Amino acid sequence: MLHTLHRKLVHTVPGLLAIPAKVLPFSLQEKVLSQVLNRVFAETLADDEFEFLEQKWLQVEITDLGINWFISCADSKLIIAPSAASVDVSFKGNLNELVLITARKEDPDTLFFQRRLKIEGDTELGLEVKNMLDSFDLDELPKAVTTLLSYVAEFIQQGLAEPVLSSTVKGKVTA
Repeated sequence: MLHTLHRKLVHTVPGLLAIPAKVLPFSLQEKVLSQVLNRVFAETLADDEFEFLEQKWLQVEITDLGINWFISCADSKLIIAPSAASVDVSFKGNLNELVLITARKEDPDTLFFQRRLKIEGDTELGLEVKNMLDSFDLDELPKAVTTLLSYVAEFIQQGLAEPVLSSTVKGKVTA
């Protein structure tokens, strides 16, 4: 029964978050996301390791929240826009899957082949983005953020897991 409630919560919360996410002004989303990403990737940006994204657009869509961000790089800074004239590569997934990827609880390749993550467009650019994210060290984030991310990802992972059914065989319970 607890597992059923846990599963329901994991599947329901993104839908509840979609309501405030849709009314949150893009200017606020852009400000927060821009500050966070540019701070987190400051060293990588300073080393011009995001040059592959210059004059290119990455679309990140959180499908169950109805949120789209378009990300590019210029002057060693990541730029967040509400739209782009053309998209070079897109990453689309539900909130739960994207949290699991961010927390390193799931591999993007696995989710892609399970059709839980869509990557469309320029394959080479998509690989560069994925490799950049894979190389990011979570320990560079503040400890409170990594702790919260880890806790939420573990909660999601357990809620998405299929329940283990027990059966009785000759008086013994087995899983």
